[in-house]
This record gives sequence, structure tokens and C-alpha cells, in this order.
Amino acid sequence: MLLNRLHVLPFLLLVAASVRAQDPQSQPPVWAGKPDAAAFEKAENDRLKIAQSSVDEIVALKVSRTIENTLKPFDEAIRQLNAAIRFAYLMQNVHPDANFRDHTTEMFRKASAAQTALSLNRDVYRAIAELDLSASDAVTRYYVQRQLLAFRLAGVDKDDATRARLKLLNDQLDEQKSTFERNIADDQRTIEVTGDSELEGLPRDFIERHKPGPDGKIRIATDDADYFPVMKYARNDELRRRWFATYVTQGYPQNRGVLQNMMQRRYEIATLLGYSSWADYNAADKMILSGRNISDFIQQLDVAARPAMQREFTELLAEKRKTHPEAKEIWDYDGSLYEEDIRRSKYNFDSQSVRPYFPYNEVKQGVLDMAAKLFHLSFRNLPNVPSWDPSVETWEVSDGGKVIGRFYLDMHPRPGKLNSGAMTAPIFRGIRGKQMPEAVLICNFPKPAATDPGLMEYDNVVTFFHEFGHLMHFILAQQPWAGISGLSMEFDFIEVPSQMLEEWMRSPEVLASFAKHYQTGEPIPAELVWRMNRAAAFGRAGETASQTALTAISYDIYKGKPADVNLDTVCVDDMRRYTLGSLVPETAHLYAGFSHLSDYSSAYYTYLWDRVIAEDFFQQFDKKNLLGGDTPMRYRRVVLEPGGSMSANDLVKNFLGRPYNTVAFGHWLEEESETSATIGSKVK
Repeated sequence: MLLNRLHVLPFLLLVAASVRAQDPQSQPPVWAGKPDAAAFEKAENDRLKIAQSSVDEIVALKVSRTIENTLKPFDEAIRQLNAAIRFAYLMQNVHPDANFRDHTTEMFRKASAAQTALSLNRDVYRAIAELDLSASDAVTRYYVQRQLLAFRLAGVDKDDATRARLKLLNDQLDEQKSTFERNIADDQRTIEVTGDSELEGLPRDFIERHKPGPDGKIRIATDDADYFPVMKYARNDELRRRWFATYVTQGYPQNRGVLQNMMQRRYEIATLLGYSSWADYNAADKMILSGRNISDFIQQLDVAARPAMQREFTELLAEKRKTHPEAKEIWDYDGSLYEEDIRRSKYNFDSQSVRPYFPYNEVKQGVLDMAAKLFHLSFRNLPNVPSWDPSVETWEVSDGGKVIGRFYLDMHPRPGKLNSGAMTAPIFRGIRGKQMPEAVLICNFPKPAATDPGLMEYDNVVTFFHEFGHLMHFILAQQPWAGISGLSMEFDFIEVPSQMLEEWMRSPEVLASFAKHYQTGEPIPAELVWRMNRAAAFGRAGETASQTALTAISYDIYKGKPADVNLDTVCVDDMRRYTLGSLVPETAHLYAGFSHLSDYSSAYYTYLWDRVIAEDFFQQFDKKNLLGGDTPMRYRRVVLEPGGSMSANDLVKNFLGRPYNTVAFGHWLEEESETSATIGSKVK
């Protein structure tokens, strides 16, 4: 017991410093004390105690309400609850020890319950509503306005019985969300390959990483590092089919019942608060405002994408018939392969031709260098900083020589870690003069080794910069209040900055600055990038259609009564309605591994909604000098740094000088056919 106590104590001292410190520069890295499960729980509980103490301070006050005696302690409660929830969520997704993850799941539920209790605390609501804001600045007034709306959407103004029911429902929902995501992270599957002939078409470095085991079988895991190469390059139809069916059913069947329970809880919450559906309720504090507007947006996307999607499908089927003359359909496991074939035959571009220019370590440095120039920042790696896994790197962010934030790179697959996709996981929001922002970039990219450079797919390079855009947005959005710092703006604006940054990865000049051949050191040729961009535009309409289908699924399961929803039917019907490919039976269960049905719920439309805004934003930059001129810094000041201190609609107007429109998105969507027409006219 003494040894355990000595192990826990340093971490608790560090937590106390980070919890109470008023000087962000003294804030220790989040894992500096190497906590075990007991130390982690103690730190989490300390934050919850401070939050509750701040709430008690507000409620006990008998004098007139002021910013100092009411809003400040309220914001402190928000700060502590947010940190407790985000830290637990992070550890639930990345900690290598299953027993530790069990503790984090429980603490996530506990912290979320405390947050729900605060949102339903009528005394605190009344205290905030009584504030005299006449002498306050615009940022503070907006914060209070947003918070009062959040209180009402939580049901704080309902009777005692209703509020008690809402609290119970939200606590149950938080538990189910945590279980849903944990089930996906824990469901790590493999498929077995019995011979090299099944791996035909796959890159040599992929084959070298997948040696046969003692039984002579090759095992391929359901993580992104394996998924993309198999779907894009494997010529063996049965391998792709088995792999797709395995990948698409992660979390099934265990998440079927969990999702149904989430749907029921959310429906009851919405109806108790006077909304006809969760989709309507969930849209009320977002840019889109209503479920009906989500439905209309889905139809607009379908109309916009369908002509180009049909052209692409015709080409894909013709390409497949070169090797399968009797083919009458494109299966959902076919698309990526035949897109690659068309890129080779029509555009003289092979995705494998660019992989040698994207070894992981050079891509990482390139992303850092590019972000430093774009945002006028500098980054410094901190060696020997403890973390939850030895592969995790710790970095400081400085602005004009002053450290303003910290981030962690957790970039490669491993057992127990969230094994698909990529995400930015905030830990601490940046609060001016009080707290340094910290966040983690979680990815599943190939891990380099002595004999393996960890060559990346181009799509993964784009994903890297996309997620780094989230990181920069989170770190730069430092406001005086926790409640409006970080990514606290309307939820359906969050993807705009990161999606816009994807365009930087299409620039020959930007890519040449870091994309060097891992054997020769030769920069990627501009002509190769030009062919890549032409080829990459092919399939864009089909990808938009697939995203539209997923958007429709997320809306359709939350737009009405859960009892009327058959999850399998919704998935199959929406995929058939908005895409043209044929579906393997397992597609009916894709909801089980569709993690955004937990966090985004009915708001998956955010990705395409924000793509529209992102393409409009991108038109403001100098295409000949994406990292230079005045626009990058204006963008940082006007769009990123305000965080949630004003409406996202105002952020858009302030940067564009007008509301956004769909003109740029339309050109982006049709870029392949427009480019092809231009090329055709030149040939003639």
C-alpha cells in the first residue's frame, strides 16, 4: 500500500497544480505524474468537487448578482466539468490497459452526470438570468445569452418531476454513449489470408508488414492502416468482400441494442422539452436550426451530386467490365478499386506512385512546418515527457516566443486504442491567464520502423492536416471564459476550418516542401501533383453521395419515434436511395460501427454542411501563395481565435463580407467533369 501511495502522490500534486494554477505557464503536461487508475480517479473526483463547490457558492449567495460573484464561479464549474469529461473520454479511447479503461468509462459517466445536474439546476439558472449585463462587454453578453439557451434546452425551467426525469434520461444516455463507443474500440477484428495470391495488387511494403504467422496464415486487422490499401489495391474480389463485410460490422451485434436505447432516451428527452423529434431538438442551437432543414439539405445534396455520380458510375462499370465482361453492378467493396483503375487509365495516375513521397515522419514534419507558416506559430517537441503509451509525442505551441498551448500526437494503431478513423480529442480549453489548452491528435497511420518508412496513402496525408486544423482551432480559440473557449461555437461549424485546410494538400508548392521520395530525396514533381489532383476529383460525387447517405441515416433514425425505426432497413434503404452501388448484406449493420451516431447523433450533416462553407472560405486565399499574404493571419484572427464568443454566422460574414453561398461547392463537386472538358477541348 505504501508503494501505491508513493506512486500516486506525484500525480496528485501535479493535478492540484493544473486544477488551481492561475499561471498557464506553470501547467504540467497532462500525464506528467504517470497516474495509475487510483490516481486518475482521485484527480477526476477532485475536479468534480471543485465544480460542486463553485455551484454551492453561487446558490448560497444572498447579495446582488454580479459577474464576479456569479458568472466567474459558474465558469469555473464549467471549466472543471469539461476537463473531467474530456480527460475521461480521452483515456477511454487510448489507454492500453483494459482495466484502466473500465475506470475511465465509469468516471466519464460520473462527470457527465454532474454536468447534467448543473444544466438542470434551477437556482443557478435563475442566478445567471438575474445578472445585470448592461456594463459588460459583447463577449460576456453573448456567453450569458448562449448559456441561458443551453439551460432552457436542458429543461431547467420545467417542473421538479420533469427535471428529475430528464436527469435520469441524460445519465442513462451518457452511459449508453460511452458503451457504444467502447464497443467499437474493443471490437478489433482480423481476417485471415492463406496465400500471397490473395494479396495480388497490394503494395510491397504492405505485404512486408503482414508476414504469415506460425500457422502459415496472414492476418489483416480492422484498422485504417490496413483498410485503405486493401480496398484500393487488392485485386482479389473475395478478399475485398470479406474485408469490407468485417470492417463494416464492427460493433455488431452488441451495439444494436445500445443504439436502440440511445434513440429511445433521446426521443423522450426531446418530447419532454416540447419537440416532436430528437432531430428537431438537436438542431435548435445550431446553424441549421431545425430537423426539416436537415431533410431539405439532404435533398439539395442529392440533386447536386446525382448527375456527376451517375457519370462516375457509368465509367466505373465500364472499367469493371474490362476484367469482368458480364458485370452489371458495382458492389460497395468495388468502388475504391475501380476508381483507382480509372485514375490510371484515364488520368495516367496511380495512387501507389505517390506513396513513396509520403513516409510518415516526413509527412509529420511537413504538416508541422506548414501549420507554423500558415498560422504564424512555432512548435517544439518535448522529449522524455511521460504519456499513456511510449509512442505518444508531446509538443508545445508558441506564438511570438510565448508558449500558448500543448498537444500530443498518438498516431499509430495498437490494441485497446480506437482503431478506425482519426479525431482531435480536447483535454483542457485555453482560458486567457488561467489555463493552457491541451489536446490530442488520435490517428491510425502506418508506424515507421527501421526497415519500413511507414508510407502513407495520400488520403491519410489529407486526414492528418484536416485533424491538425482542428488542433490549431482549439488551441488558438482562447477566450476569457471557459464556456466560449476552444471548439465551443455551434456544433455544425466545427468542421469548416479543418475541411478548408484539406485544399492545402493539393498545392504542388506546399507538397514539394515536404513530400520527398523516401529513397532518393527527390521532391514530388509538380506534374505528378497535377495529375493526382485531376484524378482525385474523380469519385468526388460518389463520395458526396455516400456521405449524403450516411447523413440521411443519422437523420432518419432520429427524426421520429424509435419504435417506428428498423435500423437494418434504414441503412439499406438510405444507401440504395442516395448511392448507385450494390450492397453486401452486412451493410445493413453498419450503424453498429458508425461512431458518430453517438456523438453527432442526428447532426452528421455537419460534414457536408461545413464543406459548403469551407470551399467558400478557400476562395479568399491566394491560390498561388497559400501560405503567404495577409489572408492567413486575417483568417486566424477573424475565424479561429473568437472560438464560441459570437455566432458562427457572424464568423462567416466577418470573413467573407457576406453570408456563405454554394457557388464554390458546386465547382468543387463538378471539378472532374469541368477539368475533363477543358482537357478535351485542348486535345481537339
